[in-house]
Amino acid sequence: MPTDRFSLPSLIRTEAASPVFVFDGKPVTPAEFSERIEQTAAWLAAHGIGRGDVVAVWLVNRIEWLALLFAAARLGAVVATVNTRYRSAEVAHLLRVSGAKLMVLEAAFRSIDFAAILADIAKDEVPALRQLAVVGADAIPAHWPCVRFDAFERPYPPAPPAQDDIDLPVLLYTTSGTTKGPKLVAHSQRTLATHAASVGKALKLDPQRHSLLAMLPFCGTFGMTSLLGFIAAGATIHVLDAFEAAPALRILSARRITHSFGSDEMFRRILALTDAPRPFPHLEICGFAAFQPGWRELAAEAEARCIPLFGLYGSSEVQALFSIGRGSDAFADRIEGGGWPMSPDAKVRVRDVETGELAAQGVSGEIEISAPSRFLGYFNNPEATREAITADGFFRTGDIGHLRGDGSFVYETRAGDAMRLGGFLVAPGEIEDELKSCTGVADAQVVAVDLRGQARCVAFVIPAGEPPRQDALTAHLRERLAGYKVPARIYVVDAFPVTDSANGVKIQRARLRAMAMERIAAE
Repeated sequence: MPTDRFSLPSLIRTEAASPVFVFDGKPVTPAEFSERIEQTAAWLAAHGIGRGDVVAVWLVNRIEWLALLFAAARLGAVVATVNTRYRSAEVAHLLRVSGAKLMVLEAAFRSIDFAAILADIAKDEVPALRQLAVVGADAIPAHWPCVRFDAFERPYPPAPPAQDDIDLPVLLYTTSGTTKGPKLVAHSQRTLATHAASVGKALKLDPQRHSLLAMLPFCGTFGMTSLLGFIAAGATIHVLDAFEAAPALRILSARRITHSFGSDEMFRRILALTDAPRPFPHLEICGFAAFQPGWRELAAEAEARCIPLFGLYGSSEVQALFSIGRGSDAFADRIEGGGWPMSPDAKVRVRDVETGELAAQGVSGEIEISAPSRFLGYFNNPEATREAITADGFFRTGDIGHLRGDGSFVYETRAGDAMRLGGFLVAPGEIEDELKSCTGVADAQVVAVDLRGQARCVAFVIPAGEPPRQDALTAHLRERLAGYKVPARIYVVDAFPVTDSANGVKIQRARLRAMAMERIAAE
């Protein structure tokens, strides 16, 4: 395997004796993980995967997921991440945009019917897809040929010599678009490995003392970045295949876990299961993303029970854990989104959205970032890439914040219309397009509201003739989209509120949000 210090394999400390992972109580040593990577690279090569080919990975957190990523890096191939909460429209979009040649997926997991989801995707929607590889079964009912992912079960001819170009795309995350489906954010081995090393160094991770509970999905930057940072440090990672509060509580208590990262809702659920005044005495850092109302109260409760929550900032484009609060910060500052960049080479600036000039400290504006962790660009979307990156190489985050005077910064809110639902950033247009494909819907708009303490979306539709039934629209959306994207309410209106401006007619989304809240309050 390549030994370049910016490659993914370079992160693995093969000389370490302690496990790099623990999956369901079973330890995996660095040497065993390296062997799994070689086996997977051989399997991929035997199935026609090589330099530049895209492999879609639709798996829960398991060793196969990580072996596929590192093996793809070994071959010069690319992994496109597929969220297990995705449904047919989302999976089809990702396969189409990525041009994936192969998809590796679960045979089954809990209530997810992977075969049924794929059955709703026509072959001509994803012309590049040639084959499915199933983990845990020989095949599933599908339009495409199936093989068993048996890399660990039988030998294959050794993979060709390792590719040494660490600046090629190797991992594609999904991120919100502004109109259609999500864009694909491309990272290289260099961007991933450099940031992983920065995370390990900034957090002062000690392989003899520290350990991570990995409870976030590998398919997102939040889960992947924390995991790579601990691999780089040589510290043991205890993995949940998918988040559940009870197993998380058990591992935190029994395994002397020192670090964990997750959403505010995850930590809220874990805390609700224990009355102990100090349930996790070994915890040093719980990095959390504040997605739900009441996060300040949660942080205060956690602090009272000696659970140290730290605010974070990140995105698919600059990677999660881009920055974090410091233990020396005042509590109110430590829990704010933002903090101090992990990399000493990262630069953060704020631009006044009205004047276009750089903003002074304390003045809110759009956050712009230049860092070694910055993405290569949006995969197969050069226009979006040009729009997102300034002439001097800063990423326009679309987030509003301000600089503090000490070198840290504060994230305040999202600048655009994208909605944070179920812990994921979602473009309204993705849901609106699905609604507009329904019989009886001429147009649709979707906004996010606070519904009983949860961020949910509400849709407004203009009928085409006979008004559509809400239950029929909801049923259609449940088949096509992840559950957190299905509107809590769908209201039929004659027209949307608009503003006439020099740039054209603009829909008043703020007024739609107010209308949604008024109607919900009147129920």
